[in-house]
Amino acid sequence: MSGGAVEVVLYHLSDDPDRVLPAYHEASRRMAGTAGLLGNKLLHALGDPRSYVVVSRWADWEAFTAWESGPAHKDQTAPLRPLRDTGRDRPFEIYRELAAYAGDRAATPVAPADVKAATGAKAATGTKEKEGV
Repeated sequence: MSGGAVEVVLYHLSDDPDRVLPAYHEASRRMAGTAGLLGNKLLHALGDPRSYVVVSRWADWEAFTAWESGPAHKDQTAPLRPLRDTGRDRPFEIYRELAAYAGDRAATPVAPADVKAATGAKAATGTKEKEGV
């Protein structure tokens, strides 16, 4: 599975909002400089004050899986692990970017073969941001 950025969404719950931000900052500090990690962000659900997600963006599937299977993974994410939402079937989801727009910039069509390669599905149409934009 190659091609395209990958976003990993980790679901967390906490009755104590003062625990979440320090744990997020510590995990982010530990992950600084990780190959293929393009960034991450912490989001707080507007409809549920206990619900948080951490979204990390990776250059591609290979970079993410290399990190996830590596020895540093568990130590780097340890500060947030006690806050994982274990009530969900899976406390995470992984998404591959298929299309994106940046503000008012134009997008160009994705070739059907590119979509098929990115999703492992039959060819379809979509859009992809212009290179360098």
